[in-house]
Amino acid sequence: MQKSSASLRDRLSEQDFAITAEVPPPLAAAPEAMLALAAPLRDRVDAINVTDAAGARIAMSSLAAAAILRRAGVEPILQMTCRDRNRIALAGDLLGAAALGVENILVLHGDDPSQGDAPDAKPVFDLDSREVMSLARQLRDEGVLPSGRKIESPPRFFIGAADSPHDPAAGWRPDTLIAKQAAGAEFVQTQFCFNAGVVRRYMARLSEFGLAEKLRFLIGVGPVASAASARWMNEKLFGVHVPEPVIERLERADDPAAEGQRICVELIHELRQIDGVAGVHIMAPRGGAPAIAKVIDGLSQTQRVRFR
Repeated sequence: MQKSSASLRDRLSEQDFAITAEVPPPLAAAPEAMLALAAPLRDRVDAINVTDAAGARIAMSSLAAAAILRRAGVEPILQMTCRDRNRIALAGDLLGAAALGVENILVLHGDDPSQGDAPDAKPVFDLDSREVMSLARQLRDEGVLPSGRKIESPPRFFIGAADSPHDPAAGWRPDTLIAKQAAGAEFVQTQFCFNAGVVRRYMARLSEFGLAEKLRFLIGVGPVASAASARWMNEKLFGVHVPEPVIERLERADDPAAEGQRICVELIHELRQIDGVAGVHIMAPRGGAPAIAKVIDGLSQTQRVRFR
């Protein structure tokens, strides 16, 4: 599936169904290591997320990894957590990213350092995710720091937020998403969701509050490699539920990894038909970029549609 050279912002503005993917930067000090990880996705996706010490495990900085991809002609989405930087460092990294041609940013809270490979690290959390989004918007739209100092050549950020699809209870309001949109979020990438019915009901509730029109939603999906992986996700990943019928299919399959890829393709086709779904964000923690590439290659080019 050949992707065009349009930016992610343009793709979503044109209401084309977008595909993004995620690649954790390597524990390496060579650009070739990052490029090798992303190589299977080149020309297959609209943009590649680079994680920011996911799981609180040390790796090449997300800013450096994003800049390496940008220089190689691959559009990155810079993940930026609140965990490791104070507001001085956050503003400096935002300006540095823009200077390196990195405009897509996904602002996240960040995983607990005590769960990573540097458990004695001190978390910062000087600003929360909404405050970082607001900072990025101020740098872009007003061209000034919060102190009032003027910025030469303001950045052109496309600001993203995260969320977890779920079956909305009666009376549930998406107050967190409303606040993120007010802070500056323009697109949303979600946690894994393996149930199109849940997404349909989630998007319907968001539409009641106008969010499906104000934000572009990329639903998190992925090829589950085995039934054991599915059960691990249910136990360990907050907000994730792999339905039992999916687990049963993986258990019965002669090749569980290939079956997981087929299930992901089927799910993406279902998601294309849901009002307000602007695309998918494909993650494969167990299979990496090659597994994501196989999913994309399994999608028919004729299925690329405009979202409604």
